[in-house]
Amino acid sequence: MRTWQVERRKRTRHLIELGGLVIKAGIVDLTGDDRAMIYGALLWMADKLQSEQGEHARSLWAARGKRAFQDN
Repeated sequence: MRTWQVERRKRTRHLIELGGLVIKAGIVDLTGDDRAMIYGALLWMADKLQSEQGEHARSLWAARGKRAFQDN
């Protein structure tokens, strides 16, 4: 298999895993699969992480995510 094919498969797997997190969190159902709303929420998260409160948000969200992974 060529290098570009391996890299493409790795990228595809990564994107599928990220999409799975959106589904696992219930975002698709809660938004009615409104992709503009989901994208807007992700942009809000990015803004929050780049703000003065970014480190605080990062630690809160990471802790909550770790607990959710352990519970499931």
